[in-house]
Amino acid sequence: MTTQADTGYELRQRAGLRVLAWPAFDGLGVDAMVTTRYGGVSAGEYATLNLSFAVGDRPGNVLENRHRAAAALGADLADFVFATQVHGALARVVTGADRGRGATAPGGTAGDADALVTSDPGTVLAVLVADCVPIVLYDPGARVLACVHAGWRGTVARVAGAALAAMAALGAEPAHVIAGLGPAIGPDRYQVGGEVAQAARESFGGQASPVLRPDGTGRWLFDLWAANRLVLTEAGVASRHIHLADVPTGAEFFSDRAARPCGRFAAIARLRPEGAACGG
Repeated sequence: MTTQADTGYELRQRAGLRVLAWPAFDGLGVDAMVTTRYGGVSAGEYATLNLSFAVGDRPGNVLENRHRAAAALGADLADFVFATQVHGALARVVTGADRGRGATAPGGTAGDADALVTSDPGTVLAVLVADCVPIVLYDPGARVLACVHAGWRGTVARVAGAALAAMAALGAEPAHVIAGLGPAIGPDRYQVGGEVAQAARESFGGQASPVLRPDGTGRWLFDLWAANRLVLTEAGVASRHIHLADVPTGAEFFSDRAARPCGRFAAIARLRPEGAACGG
């Protein structure tokens, strides 16, 4: 089952889960997807595919949900790497030695980071979100991959640019990178105050007006998708290589602004090992 292929993304069925994927990555030796909130075992505010140990859900439910997400990618949960996300701009390079970090229990992550980067086939990168923008970056020539978590703090700190710099250290070139931007809080819902507005102006300068607009109440509406597209293009990613899944959170994807507590969905990606089945 597919939908919305004309806008750069599709919703697909993988191992019993409905997931979002970007067709631009198909056939390039990478598996990349974003989970929805459905298909898991969690209940109540976390119904049903919550993938975070840190939001109050039962750990056993989270573990089962993570196993299901791994199956949808065609991977083993033991190959996943999670970071401690701190809403910053640190990109961390991980290898096969990091597999399993933060995957099966609270703690034990690869460390503080909001972007994970690898050139190791089979290592699965994962970022957790519930309004922030999940971003997958891939240079198919250099075979370098990144997953990025970009909330407003990470966006104005240009975490996607930090990920590209870390990828470049492994041989990637921004001009060759394909970017998939996933579901996030919609620009018509993301009302912010003066602190965020000022940080956006300081980060984007004369380019701030397309991403930040007054809403008539003395506050502003911040477009995280547009802001991260700007970060990527200014770092050298071609506009034609940026694929946006402009699906707002709050229905099929968890939204922290819509309900607290709530679960977390994830962007997960790997360089496909030789002989591995396609998961994305």
